[in-house]
Amino acid sequence: MKKLFTSTATAIGGREGRVTSESGSFDLGLAMPMPGADTAGKSNPEELFAAGYAACFDSAMNIVASQKGIKHDGSEIKADVSLNKGDTGYELSVEMDVLIKGVDEETARQLVEEGHQVCPYSNATRGNIDVSFNVRTA
Repeated sequence: MKKLFTSTATAIGGREGRVTSESGSFDLGLAMPMPGADTAGKSNPEELFAAGYAACFDSAMNIVASQKGIKHDGSEIKADVSLNKGDTGYELSVEMDVLIKGVDEETARQLVEEGHQVCPYSNATRGNIDVSFNVRTA
């Protein structure tokens, strides 16, 4: 394996603390997204994971499209990351809503399936958490 780059973030105080990036691109307060909690302007680990996974998946899917010569009119990925309590502890699950414009449904599904094989987040989570896809075209 050849390392391409490393991104670094530091968390202090857990879910009620702060997370900062070494590059200085973000410095965020964190809060548990529970009813009645003060979450204004604050994030949480699941939200940050959702943002990273959505961006990475969109890139992976578009790399596949480019390699296959498939043209489309843009894509949009919405990732819902849930924190769940299971029998053996806490678990994550992901529901991806994928919109691909300017292709038919079969082509969109192909791009999602192949993007799921290429995406580093998908590869990291495969077999560990439930990931489902809702594929739409426009």
